[in-house]
Amino acid sequence: MARPVSAVQEAPAEVDKLGLLFAISQTLDSELELKDAVHPVLKAMARFTGMSRGTLTLHNRETGEILIEAAHGLSDSQKQKGRYRLGEGVTGKVIQTGRAAVLPSVSQEPQFLNKTGAWGDLRKEDISFVCVPIKQGRLVFGALSVDRLLPESVPIGEDLQLLTIIASMIAQAARLRQLLLEDRQRLLMENERLQDELKNKFRPDNIVGNSKPMQAVYDLIYQVAHGSSTTVLVHGESGTGKELVAQAIHYNSDRARKPFIKVNCAALPETILESELFGHERGAFTGAISLRKGRFELASGGTIFLDEIGDFSAATQIKLLRVLQEREFERVGGSQPIKVDVRVIAATNRNLEEMIANGTFRQDLFYRLNVFPIHLPPLRDRRADILLLANHFVEKYGRANHKEVRRISTPAIDMMMAYHWPGNVRELENCIERAVLLSSDGVLHGHHMPPTLQTAEASGTKFEGSLEKMLENIEHEMISDALKSARGNMAKAARMLGLTERVMGLRVKQHGIASKRFRG
Repeated sequence: MARPVSAVQEAPAEVDKLGLLFAISQTLDSELELKDAVHPVLKAMARFTGMSRGTLTLHNRETGEILIEAAHGLSDSQKQKGRYRLGEGVTGKVIQTGRAAVLPSVSQEPQFLNKTGAWGDLRKEDISFVCVPIKQGRLVFGALSVDRLLPESVPIGEDLQLLTIIASMIAQAARLRQLLLEDRQRLLMENERLQDELKNKFRPDNIVGNSKPMQAVYDLIYQVAHGSSTTVLVHGESGTGKELVAQAIHYNSDRARKPFIKVNCAALPETILESELFGHERGAFTGAISLRKGRFELASGGTIFLDEIGDFSAATQIKLLRVLQEREFERVGGSQPIKVDVRVIAATNRNLEEMIANGTFRQDLFYRLNVFPIHLPPLRDRRADILLLANHFVEKYGRANHKEVRRISTPAIDMMMAYHWPGNVRELENCIERAVLLSSDGVLHGHHMPPTLQTAEASGTKFEGSLEKMLENIEHEMISDALKSARGNMAKAARMLGLTERVMGLRVKQHGIASKRFRG
């Protein structure tokens, strides 16, 4: 039976196999994703071999389906129809068995299903079909197939040989990409592991907290601690742990083996602060019976921590500025400059910018101190650390008081999480210490917490009655207090409450308050 001339594709007399394999190799090497490389490979095969159609099918092990990943000569709708199960049709059989299939004529093969519908009426088509498995070792993960209209004189075995080589090249490319992906994932995991190690390594042992604000503080500590002697200003509310940050910087620095000297500037009277910082000569003042080294001299080579720097007097600020600028000072009563190599870490809970505006803190000193600022967040801004800190303090004070506390009750946890902690970590530590001492059953209960943390439910003081009644009670109490302070003088009590005498009289009458009892 003669075929229409238009339906016949003349194949090259001799396929340039070397040129085809080189082109495929170049394509597979140039594309990062295998799915992007397969379609150009099929186009190259069509150009060199004169095939009508070519498909790459992959086996999805999760769903069990075999789907067309890429195709040449098929429309998108035909590709969507090409779905098989293991053992179904020629393609399903090849992937199931791992053995190639060669069909000299698809019209003579009942297993050829033509699911895509691309071959029309199989009984009228004289098409050769070759399908080879794509596998790595014994694992078959896909198949490569081609078909074409060829004269009977063209040996179909050559197609099988060529297709097997190309399938092997695709399998090797897929394996290389899999190895690269595994290496990339391994590198990403290793990078994440190293980052976690660094975070843990450079998280100071003396500070508890894993919240994001504290991670930022740890990063700053690490940056300033190593390889520098930069002056640091730690600012934050009272009780946030500014001294712990200073210790962390010192003991993670090159000065760790040198002294760490602490000075609480607010605790020392102004008259002796200068002597404490810079020392004094013998006879410098009454009681100076011998030479005394100051804290700066004692900290030479190490770190001096000046807590509550905002409490410095104007005179002491000038002398501190000289130390920061010149790295030298003079003892009280002395005239010989003393050079000092010391790192200064200052801390304050006050707003130094406002103090500068008010004229109580020197602007030039602020700039010298604020070289590397570190802000410590209040505990209310790092609630994720509250339970971590609570557990730390439970263990600390349980060990110190020889008591075993096994857990914190849910009501106690709720109280801690709901409280705003104006005293920050120091207040939390004091609460836990108190609770550990009060605990008698190995549990920290809600009633062990101080009254400031107690809720209405836990303390049995729920509000009862309407809002109007409660406001009346408050008003009654305020009027009574005002009359008591004014010793029963209605006019004076009215002025204290911001009321007119007429309104005051009406309210006193309304509440049945006897103003006379407050007189005398």
